Amino acid sequence: MRVIAKKILKEFWEKHNDAEEQLKTWFKEASKAKWKTPADIKSEYAKASILKQNRVVFNICGNKYRLIVEINYIRQWIFIRFIGTHTDYDKINAEKI
Repeated sequence: MRVIAKKILKEFWEKHNDAEEQLKTWFKEASKAKWKTPADIKSEYAKASILKQNRVVFNICGNKYRLIVEINYIRQWIFIRFIGTHTDYDKINAEKI
């Protein structure tokens, strides 16, 4: 899959160094993935939350941070919609951001 907006991840890990390795690992795995359905994601990331609007929430650093992506399964694109602390996540609507 093609991950759109890696820059957002990089800017985040520059501020939150503890997230760097996990975000780099996620990016590498997601870039190589061939997900066709949400079930494909759940088979690799059991703790990921599948939302409406083709959104998926990944827990980063043991759920200290949350990564929200929007996936176009047909085109094999992943759009970074949000990365932030769990507290920041609680303040947004993950299905609309």
